[in-house]
Amino acid sequence: MDRRTTPANARAAHDSLRGQIEAPRFTAGEPAQVSLPLVDLLAAPGGARDRQLLLGDGFLVIDRHEGFAFGRAEKDGFCGYVAEAALAAPGAPTHWVAAPATHLYSAARVQAPERAGLSFGARLTVTGAAGIFSETTEGHVPTQHLRPLGEVFADPVEAAMLFLGTPYLWGGNSRSGIDCSGLVQAALLACGIACPGDSDLQQAIGEEVAEAELRRGDLLFWKGHVAMIVDATRMIHATGQFMQVVVEETRTAIDRIAAQDAGPVIARRRPR
Repeated sequence: MDRRTTPANARAAHDSLRGQIEAPRFTAGEPAQVSLPLVDLLAAPGGARDRQLLLGDGFLVIDRHEGFAFGRAEKDGFCGYVAEAALAAPGAPTHWVAAPATHLYSAARVQAPERAGLSFGARLTVTGAAGIFSETTEGHVPTQHLRPLGEVFADPVEAAMLFLGTPYLWGGNSRSGIDCSGLVQAALLACGIACPGDSDLQQAIGEEVAEAELRRGDLLFWKGHVAMIVDATRMIHATGQFMQVVVEETRTAIDRIAAQDAGPVIARRRPR
């Protein structure tokens, strides 16, 4: 089983795996919520970053041990470890950050000290309004930077374009740093389209399309890389070649990637 999508470690497993694997114990899991602006989802306790989670993301805890919680990210099913200190009891988010980035302010004033920076996709519980700010359980946020949960983008390319110039970061999922699959996931989730966290997993979404039928929002896959079609000649992707999110001529990118021995395009998918 793929460890990234299997809610089990050496100490415990989710109830859904009963009869499929052996485990010291099975559990229904403990719902929790990310309480920090950004937290790494790790492959092992204190290990390498697989992905990142944002403020308000749901996390089903399967096991706790020595300061780390193992579990499953509710937004995409990705399993791994987060620091226990980054989790809190589950809340009831009402809005999400639909701007590339914003700040949590200590008061409803533009001059007020900021408490933290938040990325596109972070989830908040709005409790009231104060001028141009929304009052939340975490602080004050400019209302124009928020959308109610369920109010989504119509065009994933529009969402992806908000990340132009964002630094490349392996396993990144925020405006502070993002990788190719993180960019695609952020754009699709913003449109209400389910999307896994890694590019190889993303190859299973939607339907295969022919090269001649590619259109805006379709995905191109290489081994270990993914990009999104912008129009007939261009694509957008987060790439280590330029260490940022860029729009690039599609044919130029295909030729360059092939010349770097990364191989040809291996799939063309249309998310649904």
